Amino acid sequence: MVMKQLYHFQTANHIISGQNSIQSLAENLHLIGKDIQKALIITSPSLIRLGFVDEVKSQLSNKGIDSRTITGILPEPTVANIEEVYKDPANENYDVFIGLGGGSVLDATKILSILKTNDKSVHELLEPDVIERPGIPTILIPSTSGTGSEVTPNAIVTIPDEELKIGIVSKYFLPDLVFIDPVLTLELPAAITAATGMDAFTHSLESFISNKANPISDTYALDSIRLISSSIVEAYHNGASIAARGKMIIGSMYGGMALTSAGTAAVHALAYPLGGKFNITHGVANSMLLPHVMAFNMDAITGRLSRVAEAMGISEAGDSENAAAERVVSQINKWTKELDIPQNLKKYGVEEIDLQDLAEAAAKVTRLLNNNPKTLSVEDIKNIYRKLLP
Repeated sequence: MVMKQLYHFQTANHIISGQNSIQSLAENLHLIGKDIQKALIITSPSLIRLGFVDEVKSQLSNKGIDSRTITGILPEPTVANIEEVYKDPANENYDVFIGLGGGSVLDATKILSILKTNDKSVHELLEPDVIERPGIPTILIPSTSGTGSEVTPNAIVTIPDEELKIGIVSKYFLPDLVFIDPVLTLELPAAITAATGMDAFTHSLESFISNKANPISDTYALDSIRLISSSIVEAYHNGASIAARGKMIIGSMYGGMALTSAGTAAVHALAYPLGGKFNITHGVANSMLLPHVMAFNMDAITGRLSRVAEAMGISEAGDSENAAAERVVSQINKWTKELDIPQNLKKYGVEEIDLQDLAEAAAKVTRLLNNNPKTLSVEDIKNIYRKLLP
């Protein structure tokens, strides 16, 4: 293949994956490349209850490393929330931050790390290209199969005053060490399994149809689609299946790698105002919008979707590209029903009168809309939201 365009791909420095891989954390600390005396663990109460935090603390203690644990990160962290956590105790001196949790915890860990070494507030970080130097080293350990944050240069924060979520992007967000352990996801409730799993699928599908799609992102996106398609229903109905959970967490990571190279598109752009104004969680918002945005894009991505159908294992002999592409949207709709993904924005308080403001807010997310294979007007965006007001 002759490369007519340059593509940039960068991810975490080190990734350790496998069942119970978290148990090897201490023995792999040397990969960070510095002496560690004190660690801050950023996590959630559920992971403390499940014993995973004690597992990490015990390993650190056996290495003579002092550690402290905080759980103050909100599920959809705001600028104010992260700044409050940073004041105390994250502003103390630590040699490493360990983020153990879902996407919100991982994103917050990245930002807290950067705050330690850059003379900026969280609000100032919202401006493009203002992060000038690396943060302190980070170790990220995902406990959901969703955001892929552990391998991306992205972090999402909510700005309540603007009723919007904003993505901060910096190469300095990429962690030093990542552990991908499906055991951490075995106790995930079915609803979170569904929402985060569909979020991961959205990352891969949007990366594959993005205007910035390239051979690097395509490789990760298609394998992610294959893994998630073959395991999301089983993981939802049988959460104790380590085989399904293993496919989901690797598929999620691959989705993060795909979006790192290609970026997401209109689904995410339209999801941000739903989260910012109506507190709809990121995974649910993406899941609701995905089939409708793909249907809007259909005539521009038929060939790409036919390849997606193959990766999903739903194409049939003799299918035209159009038929295969239609199968993709149909399968996504089937998943939203089987996985009990809401398809009615009224459930969250959205009314027809809100659509103009939502559409205008989404239209400002040009970083993502520019990746979409079709241009969306404000009216196009309103019509997509309207499909979720039955």
